[in-house]
Amino acid sequence: MKVSQVMTRDVKTVRPDQTAKEAATFMLNEDAGSMPVSEGDRLIGMITDRDIAVRGVAKGYGPDTPVREMMTDDIVCAREEDDVEEVATKMSRAQVRRMPVIDAHDRLCGIVSLGDLSREADRQSADQALQGVSAPGDQHRQG
Repeated sequence: MKVSQVMTRDVKTVRPDQTAKEAATFMLNEDAGSMPVSEGDRLIGMITDRDIAVRGVAKGYGPDTPVREMMTDDIVCAREEDDVEEVATKMSRAQVRRMPVIDAHDRLCGIVSLGDLSREADRQSADQALQGVSAPGDQHRQG
């Protein structure tokens, strides 16, 4: 099964020049822990509630700090033609709960979550991703 069959297509994004407060407000309203950062249709990063609450506060950033100052720009992505098992492995290794999906032209076209994998894909793929996300290891960098 391809990730394009299970991903969420209607992805809301934030621009790098928007404030941390705007990103946090969106996350609160959408009950989301992360969101993609884009310039036009090009994905340039991810920002998480942890980026704002931990990294931002630790560095003394305030609510008016631009997202670009707090976002993670070294992100792991899936391609819409990737197999679900492949994506689950990527999510596990990167220890992320959500992964942006890009098309053949490197444009953001969706996002896949552990929930998407558990609802739509085989149970083994979801379990594999969850084990990696739950394992102790490096600090989580994106949603």
